Amino acid sequence: MSRRVVVIGGDAAGMTVAAGVRRRLPADDEVIVLERGRWTSYSACGIPYWIAGDVASPEALVARTPEQHRAHGIDVRLGVEAVGIDPGARTVSVAGGDDVAYDHLVIATGAEPVRPDLPGIDGEGIHGVQSLDDGQVILDELERGPAHVVVVGSGYIGLEMAEACVARGFDTTVIERAPTVMPIIETPLGEQVAKAMLERGIRLRVGAGVTGFVLDAGGRVASVRIGEEEVPADLVILGLGVTARSALAKDAGLPLGAKGGIVVDDRQRVTGFPGIWAAGDCVVSRDRLTGDLIHLPLGTHANKQGMVAADSIAADLLGEPPRLAFPGVVQTAITKFCSLEISRTGLGEQQARDAGFDPVVVSIETTTVAGYMPEAGTMTVVMVADRGSRRLLGAQIVGAEDAALRIDVAATALATGLTVDDVVMLDLAYAPPFASVWSPVQVAARAAVKALAG
Repeated sequence: MSRRVVVIGGDAAGMTVAAGVRRRLPADDEVIVLERGRWTSYSACGIPYWIAGDVASPEALVARTPEQHRAHGIDVRLGVEAVGIDPGARTVSVAGGDDVAYDHLVIATGAEPVRPDLPGIDGEGIHGVQSLDDGQVILDELERGPAHVVVVGSGYIGLEMAEACVARGFDTTVIERAPTVMPIIETPLGEQVAKAMLERGIRLRVGAGVTGFVLDAGGRVASVRIGEEEVPADLVILGLGVTARSALAKDAGLPLGAKGGIVVDDRQRVTGFPGIWAAGDCVVSRDRLTGDLIHLPLGTHANKQGMVAADSIAADLLGEPPRLAFPGVVQTAITKFCSLEISRTGLGEQQARDAGFDPVVVSIETTTVAGYMPEAGTMTVVMVADRGSRRLLGAQIVGAEDAALRIDVAATALATGLTVDDVVMLDLAYAPPFASVWSPVQVAARAAVKALAG
């Protein structure tokens, strides 16, 4: 008797699950994907670069088309929106169609942009950025030639969209309620990012939250309100982060955590609901440093969680032991603004204090390669360590080309529980065109060792 695995959502996590299960299960077993949109397996992270003109088309961001997935035996159903889940009956209700029965269900519904409940938020010309269709809407808006673009928020998406707009020659203002841009990094590093933005002609309004949107007689945005002040805006791009798209899970009574993320175990099983799994931007993940369940929507995690879920489902159906488990995250992320690179991993100073650590924080200035090389650029590394255990807790980097990816050394050290003393003694690659004799991360670790001795 054939079995059926149904996946809701056809992007990174969902299609990774579908492809992984399809490879492992007999041909008689069904793998069905319900995708309400018209794309599968695309890079949402690439949307700002498509809007900026660095990527030629949305098709270039698609890793595998629906037709390619179907050729591998996956029943991909586009334009099909799941509107309900009945865990008892093991069925999914779809808009305008018959219920779809399942033996195993995977929820991979992704995330959705935060739209704060503010006056005027539903006006025309106010858009979030999450899908390829969202990207096309913003491109169409830019073709109208707006006189003033306002980006609300200066996190990763806000920063990247601001760069895209200024690269296309639009008058751009960024509004951030925190005291400086990129509040996920330490303030002195955020000030470096702010300086780079100002140098490119972006207007910054920091330390001021948006209180509403003023619409014209036709219902289109005309300005953004900050307190009693109005900032002109013909187009508003929301860069306020995302929340889990988990309404289906909530209505079905599934457990939810931070930002609405579905609670799963390390095999991506939904806690307390046999036969239901979830992966990607709609779930919470365990922070490996604090143990907290957090919502961290990144494509890197979505693909890994999809791989784990596929392994878990196949193992259950085949009566085999599972091979994989998702170990959690250390909050590694990277971006850039024009030529300035930015990356972080682990905990910042306040995060470390909030988690109960006694943090020691150091900041060092160094170069991307040996200082005497003509291509040497400057970079700043901030490192956080725990005073009692000497364990590395986090690192952040802002600098010139080839600076930001050095964060991977720190991320690996965090994942393996290394102390700053261990980091100093790592055997890392060195040659003058690539690095200083001491890696930038090791320079910061040496400064942390010194601070701990003080």
